[in-house]
Amino acid sequence: MKIILGYLLAINIATFFLYGIDKYKAKKGRWRISEATLLMMAVIGGCIGAWAGMRLWHHKTMHKKFKYGIPIIIIIQVALAVYLLTNID
Repeated sequence: MKIILGYLLAINIATFFLYGIDKYKAKKGRWRISEATLLMMAVIGGCIGAWAGMRLWHHKTMHKKFKYGIPIIIIIQVALAVYLLTNID
């Protein structure tokens, strides 16, 4: 369980900072982190970091796949976690 929690903490911190880095790069007109990468980071466990990054840096908040996709990913992952935690023998 400690390994899973450590992974989730690390992936959410990394995702949070990736959203900030991408926002910085967008402001500077530099090469950007792909939307696919940002979404995949959320899918592999960084959904809370993605949501927090979107809110703090006001980044990708108007893109439908982020505006609706990130909350959907959060709901799915929370439901999966509840299911797994309540069905462990």
